Amino acid sequence: MSSLLKDLYSPAFYDRLSGSFSHTLDGFDKKKFKRSLFTDAFESMELKERMKHTARCMHQFMPGTFGKASLTIINKVLDRWKSHEFPKGGLEHMFLPDYIETYGLNDYNNSVKALEQVTQYISCEFAVRPFLLNYYEPMLAQMVRWSTHKNETVRRLASEGSRPRLPWAMSIPDLKKDPRVVLPIFENLKNDPSETVRRSVANSLNDIAKDHPDLVITIAGKWKGISAEVDAVIKHGSRTLLKKGHAGILSHYGLESKQLALSQLKVQTPTVSIGDSLRFQFTVKNNGKAVQTVRLEYGIYYLKANGTLARKVFKISERLFQPGESMTIDRSQSFKLITTRVFYPGAHQVSVIVNGEEKAAADFVLKQ
Repeated sequence: MSSLLKDLYSPAFYDRLSGSFSHTLDGFDKKKFKRSLFTDAFESMELKERMKHTARCMHQFMPGTFGKASLTIINKVLDRWKSHEFPKGGLEHMFLPDYIETYGLNDYNNSVKALEQVTQYISCEFAVRPFLLNYYEPMLAQMVRWSTHKNETVRRLASEGSRPRLPWAMSIPDLKKDPRVVLPIFENLKNDPSETVRRSVANSLNDIAKDHPDLVITIAGKWKGISAEVDAVIKHGSRTLLKKGHAGILSHYGLESKQLALSQLKVQTPTVSIGDSLRFQFTVKNNGKAVQTVRLEYGIYYLKANGTLARKVFKISERLFQPGESMTIDRSQSFKLITTRVFYPGAHQVSVIVNGEEKAAADFVLKQ
């Protein structure tokens, strides 16, 4: 069995899809559908290309212009999937949101209804973005309404689809410029019974923190103590600010470092080969007379292609230290080759960060 994501769009999948279309699309021709799918270019198509290709092939059996009839057919397809061919949430179903995005952009009302139904089967967080771009105010108002929907996947669409920096999604410049427009969505969802929805709110807060940190700190102060769940939303939504050591969020959590001492930072592997791990050790102590929350992190200063160093921060722990309490920490950091990072041989650094303050750093060398 193939492990490539693009092979979710397999002959077996299209056989089942053709079966459902035979019951829901008038005049559907299975042979014609297969011929249009399996062109000479199909094998070289990646996941997103196959998704869009499937939407185009479906379109030849749909009404020429997206409208009420298209919505009716989509609902029939969903009903068929729910009762027969497919479980919910399969990544291969992405072609259906893409169909709405591609062919429904000129019919706002029917497309919004379709998105609301389809997202209960497969998330429409990407498909909703062009509608936000083209119908900004009415789409935002709709998303506020969705945030009170009885179905949690629709509520999640309200928060996830309106994220200012949704990864791999179409950019919505107005959301980055002034994210206050999504605050009514947050207010409705911050204490949502679904952890998935609350995490979406937290991720959106973290997006906002990258451009408007003071707004997130204001929200954190307003929401503090509402519930354990809301406190968790704030904490996860503040993770970028915490990693950057932003003074406002450190103050919010009482993370001061004056009475906290770091000593004996030692790199145990001063030379690290690519594929191996850096190992280091240090001791931290609470010299104060009161119990202190201690957030421990370390930074790796990776050498870049241009010869400069860029720091990436990794969390170790966060807990209470009693007066006079000390702890020695052993840590390792892998330099195994991964697809998301290129390692450059040369001088690197590791640092230790205590409550947002970088207390000490040490050098090590990475070699081939």
